[in-house]
This record gives sequence, structure tokens and C-alpha cells, in this order.
Amino acid sequence: MKKLDVRGAKCPIPIVKAKKEVDQMQPGELLEVISTDPGSLPDFKGWAQTSKTAVLKEQRTEKEGATDLYIHVLERK
Repeated sequence: MKKLDVRGAKCPIPIVKAKKEVDQMQPGELLEVISTDPGSLPDFKGWAQTSKTAVLKEQRTEKEGATDLYIHVLERK
């Protein structure tokens, strides 16, 4: 699984970077995006619904000290 760390980036940067990564992946490959932007949760849901190349497999929130991390797992179609 590839990882993309976009901590500190605000919308639309996490989606833009994730799309670039997904476009270079092979079908079936997974990409884990790590974000600190709470707005990334609805952003990735909306983007995945219209994307022709990515499926949103999972979203979860983890703690790193006092910081919330928003994890999005995408699969290349």
C-alpha cells in the first residue's frame, strides 16, 4: 500500500495530490492518505463518488498526540 502524507494541507490540496498518485497506480493498488484537515472526510467522500479512477475503501480517525489524523484508503479502479 502506498502512503501519501498531506498533514497541514487544506482543501483542495489533499485531493489534488491523491488524484495525481491514483492516476499513476495500477488497478487494485491501494493508497493511504493521511490528513489533518477535518474537511477532508466529506471532501474525499464526494470526490470518490464522482471519480472514474478511485474507490474510497475506508475512512478512519486516529490520534497522534493532541492531533487528529484523518486516514483515507483509496483503491485504483
